[in-house]
Amino acid sequence: MIKKYFKLDRKNIVLVQFIIEGYGDMATVKTIDPQAAIIQISIIPDYILDMCDLIEYLKDKYKMEEINWPLK
Repeated sequence: MIKKYFKLDRKNIVLVQFIIEGYGDMATVKTIDPQAAIIQISIIPDYILDMCDLIEYLKDKYKMEEINWPLK
């Protein structure tokens, strides 16, 4: 699994999770820190290109910022 971490507005976590997991078994979303609104997206390597396209769209629409995790 390829793991990517994002910070976004807390109110959008469930919506982003619903959209990504709606694509079937391509990726899963896990909330890492609900207070800081940090999510982990775990992507199956075979679907990385498709998921990266979707994530780019979601980054613009929901102001998601990719971060390094754990924070140092």
